[in-house]
Amino acid sequence: MRDSRDTEKKKNADAEDPELHPAPIEFPLEWDTPMYRLAVDQLDQTAEQMNLDPNIWERLRAPQRAHVVSFPFRRDDYHTVETVYAYRVQHMLTMGPTKGGVRYDEGVNLGEVTALSMWMSWKCAIMNLPFGGAKGGVRINPHTLSSDELQRVTRRYTSEIIEVIGPDRDIPAPDLGTDERVMAWMMDTYSQQVGHAVPGVVTGKPIEIGGSHGRREATGRGVISCVTEACRDRDCSLANSSVVVQGYGAVGATAARLAWTLGAKVIAVSSVTGGTYNPNGLDIDAVDAWLQENDDDLTGFPDGDSVSNQELLELPCDILIPAAIQNQITEENAAALRCKMMVEGANGPTTLEADAILNDRDILVVPDILANAGGVTVSYFEWVQGLQQFFWSEEEVNRKLIDLMQSAYHSVDQLAKEKKVTLRTAALMRGIGRVKEAKHVRGVFP
Repeated sequence: MRDSRDTEKKKNADAEDPELHPAPIEFPLEWDTPMYRLAVDQLDQTAEQMNLDPNIWERLRAPQRAHVVSFPFRRDDYHTVETVYAYRVQHMLTMGPTKGGVRYDEGVNLGEVTALSMWMSWKCAIMNLPFGGAKGGVRINPHTLSSDELQRVTRRYTSEIIEVIGPDRDIPAPDLGTDERVMAWMMDTYSQQVGHAVPGVVTGKPIEIGGSHGRREATGRGVISCVTEACRDRDCSLANSSVVVQGYGAVGATAARLAWTLGAKVIAVSSVTGGTYNPNGLDIDAVDAWLQENDDDLTGFPDGDSVSNQELLELPCDILIPAAIQNQITEENAAALRCKMMVEGANGPTTLEADAILNDRDILVVPDILANAGGVTVSYFEWVQGLQQFFWSEEEVNRKLIDLMQSAYHSVDQLAKEKKVTLRTAALMRGIGRVKEAKHVRGVFP
């Protein structure tokens, strides 16, 4: 019989054998951004805990396809022509066509879009959707463009990536800085090129051309579904809980309104210019009316005290929902947070270092790849409805979304308890694990 000490030596040798782990990734210069490093670091930490096959581990670190384009953009004066840079990244094609939003922002770069496409792969796998992850972006400030300028940018961007998108290839959707109107222009541009209407080329489009009821509110509704399940798991109630929402955009505004409707006390919200705080609770109807009258600026809102976005994160509350942009909770401010639970509506709002601090402080974090997966889930519903030409009511869409979000939350939560890991690690394990199985059964070509 082999001596047990020999077995232990073999295990230790295997653990130290560099051939059993991927070599440290050499970040291509164009991808080397903090957001991309965060996505890869999350993958690496989880893959190591899973003992993931090194071949698959290495493959998942980089996107399968990355398209970088530049094109001329004519201003309304028709004499000024600028060069615009844009991207479409497809992380993985193993699970089916790729799926992911398009963002318009002056900070868009290849590393950011690549990280977002990677997170989309995990989201789709967690939700059991037949998609791989993708993401696109155009480096512009949409708030400085006229409607005509925005339309010209959108149509030219669509024409530049037209060979890699399609209802069976890659299906864009709205994201930061884009909306239903942009999706309508993308659909029309694609349809004009192929010679017939193709509603399924994008999701998140207007109802009149094949959009789905409930899509606009889907991400925020998914966030609140996770809040509700997390509260139930911790034997507390959303009703009468104090809620703080950073980022009062499409996601944050929906989350705030739904939480308020369910009886929560929404004590603070913020937009780009800052926020407002009332410890007794805000009237969301009054907030919405003020923003509509004041061009989405909360400055001067009479029923609350002015707070910065940073101060808002550190307010005492039961539930914090960061729904703005990435990299908001870091090692510099994680120790100052005074929430009991954080549910991520934005993509990548928390750094690895901040995650560790929050975990040590026993603050429950429901990660972005689970909490904000409602958007892609209802995009899937829209895609299916378009293929069938059979459309569902808003009540049916919402019910199906909540059922899937609840199921996904409990699946991740159960895994977290079994493995004694955080919800983020469990969500990554679930998503990466399903991708791993798909890659194993498909094999390698040729």
